[in-house]
Amino acid sequence: MSTSRPLFTIGEIVHHAKFGYRGVVVDVDPVFGLGDDWYEQVARSRPPKDKPWYHVLVDGAQHMTYVAERHLQPHPDKTQIDHPDLGRFFSRYDGHRYILRDTAH
Repeated sequence: MSTSRPLFTIGEIVHHAKFGYRGVVVDVDPVFGLGDDWYEQVARSRPPKDKPWYHVLVDGAQHMTYVAERHLQPHPDKTQIDHPDLGRFFSRYDGHRYILRDTAH
């Protein structure tokens, strides 16, 4: 499998082109990282497994999604995301992107 460099980074606000929600990237997998059963049941458009996939906190919701890169776009609205788990991943918002928490002790 070949891999490509991710287009989006952790803390970046993105828009899901197919489902219309916006969210913030909390993690990036260089290639598809879940099981074949999940892919068969959920990834109905069959996005490529050898491209980056993203863990995204959904704005105005309480869940996280796992999204293929081809379904994401940068989002022009840089207002803050409303999600209860933001503080678990990020320490602050700089007006454009979220800044990861410092996990070093």
